[in-house]
Amino acid sequence: MDDLDRALARLAGVPAPAALDGLEARVLARIGARPTVAKAGFGIGVVTTIAALAIGVVGAGMPATPGRAATLGPLGGSSSLAPSTLLIGTP
Repeated sequence: MDDLDRALARLAGVPAPAALDGLEARVLARIGARPTVAKAGFGIGVVTTIAALAIGVVGAGMPATPGRAATLGPLGGSSSLAPSTLLIGTP
């Protein structure tokens, strides 16, 4: 940490670069001068809403393959999700 402290002390003694003079004023001037973005019209919102509804209806109507839940018997038999089964294989 002594090297870091010495480096920071040396950096504190160096004068600031001339390029930093007026940096804040230049940044604020560019922020104030940036172009305004055209707002999206009412139509794009309607189209987006209709597309989202269509995707939701189609997605809800498509049958999915039914999943099977693994049975977990804590007091009987070997569990298919036990770490020993997952690492080594079925006992």
